[in-house]
Amino acid sequence: MAVKTGERKAQILQTLAQMLEDPAAEKITTAALAARLDVSEAALYRHFSGKAQMFEGLIDFIEQTLFALINKISSDEKSGVRQAEAMIAVLLGFAQKNRGMTRVLIGDALVNEDVRLQVRINQLHDRLEAALKQALRFGVTQREIAADADVAAQANMLMSFVTGRWHQFAKSGFRRDPVELWAKQWRQLMEGVIA
Repeated sequence: MAVKTGERKAQILQTLAQMLEDPAAEKITTAALAARLDVSEAALYRHFSGKAQMFEGLIDFIEQTLFALINKISSDEKSGVRQAEAMIAVLLGFAQKNRGMTRVLIGDALVNEDVRLQVRINQLHDRLEAALKQALRFGVTQREIAADADVAAQANMLMSFVTGRWHQFAKSGFRRDPVELWAKQWRQLMEGVIA
């Protein structure tokens, strides 16, 4: 039975993400990906123009997933501080559940790939930081956060914390759980900022 185009594309992306979960993985080639799927390289190129487009598909998945969750937090949660806390928990939890995607998020999987992929990841990080900044500003208007707090600096620190945890997780061969100690760290990260 033939696999439908949409299903095959999803299967290719899922397999690529699984291959990225191997902490000792060499650079992933289309030949290795095709072999894992038991198809020809030509079959891959019927669905994607190249490996860069496959990575773009993974980045699209990351963006759609994370921003759907962040938008839900923003609309459901009435506290700016709790919005920021929930957003960071989502970012750490996403990495925990999606090891291969974590390597994309930190740019590790994009080394020696098309430079526009790293540009997209950088833009994604900027958008995530902007969402945190918005939540913190909301916290200031609610008097949960000190009025003189520098929300831009705080959002940047929080995003730096997240990317640091992502790096630690990936570089440890996925042994250092990004969610470990999160509750204690949140309190420390927000010390002096909470009104």
